Amino acid sequence: MIAVDTNILIRLLVNDPDQPEQVKTARRHVKKEGAVFIPQVVQVETVWVLESAYKLSRKQISPVLEHLDSNTAYTLQNRSSFQQAMRLYLKGNADFSDYLILAESQQEKLQLLTFDKKLGKQAGVVLAK
Repeated sequence: MIAVDTNILIRLLVNDPDQPEQVKTARRHVKKEGAVFIPQVVQVETVWVLESAYKLSRKQISPVLEHLDSNTAYTLQNRSSFQQAMRLYLKGNADFSDYLILAESQQEKLQLLTFDKKLGKQAGVVLAK
């Protein structure tokens, strides 16, 4: 197994016509290793890149997240936090990163304090006033 950064993971997930050699190289390395470890920061950055650079909607990102969760070639750092954040992200309107922060806070049995009004509507979140 090898860990991957966001650039590699994006190339694995998106068949980018502007980067065919990088797509090919990333897939070759992963095929050789058989599995990859995806740190939480890479999980967050991946959603951000899909939204900002590729202009994908939550509906379009949903199958990508489900693929990361279900494909045995991917080992996610703190899978339970990823799964909780994914569920909240797919039905809510806050950012994936915010939901991951909430999941981590809840695992520690802590309330999350925020100024973010979207996130502040979630159970376990206190909106700072």
